[in-house]
Amino acid sequence: MSPPSIDKKYTYKDYLQIEDEKRYEVMEGGLIMVPAPLTIHQRISRNVEVILCNFVKENRMGEVLDAPTDVVLSEDVVVQPDILFISKERLNIIEEAAIMGSPDLIVEVVSPSSASYDTIEKRGVYEKYGVKEYWLVFPQEKAIEVLTLENSIYREFCKANKTGVIRSKVLNGLAMDLTDVFELEGLKRTDSKN
Repeated sequence: MSPPSIDKKYTYKDYLQIEDEKRYEVMEGGLIMVPAPLTIHQRISRNVEVILCNFVKENRMGEVLDAPTDVVLSEDVVVQPDILFISKERLNIIEEAAIMGSPDLIVEVVSPSSASYDTIEKRGVYEKYGVKEYWLVFPQEKAIEVLTLENSIYREFCKANKTGVIRSKVLNGLAMDLTDVFELEGLKRTDSKN
């Protein structure tokens, strides 16, 4: 296939034919290149994913996956959320090549370059396709906002900024401390003088 065209309306089938090494999403037929995230984004995403994975596994609630995993919401909407959760009752939407339908919960770590895309466009698409819970993680502000779907509209379920705990309606019983999410230091070097 030739290089992607910005004028063409893309479908999932077209998306699968792209042969370059870049990451893309398809948003209502438009092809959007997704740049590689910054390291702070990856570290925070990892922290959230580890906490979610441990909770979901302990409680046998379903499966947590991370980017790049294609989520096909419709023929002309294909996204790669940072983290997603699918309940055990709906594991059948996980196919070999992609998730074919709406996850129960999606987490997006918001970069300055993707702020309006994540907070407006993706929020609208996830709302439209019935993603029950949408988390927005803001690294610079050290904040997390949890939105839940009520009567087909996202409403704020909870949020925390710098300190505190966030909870989930979909993952009942989860309490995630912001300190654990935004802790970015690895093993600290200790100098011993003998």
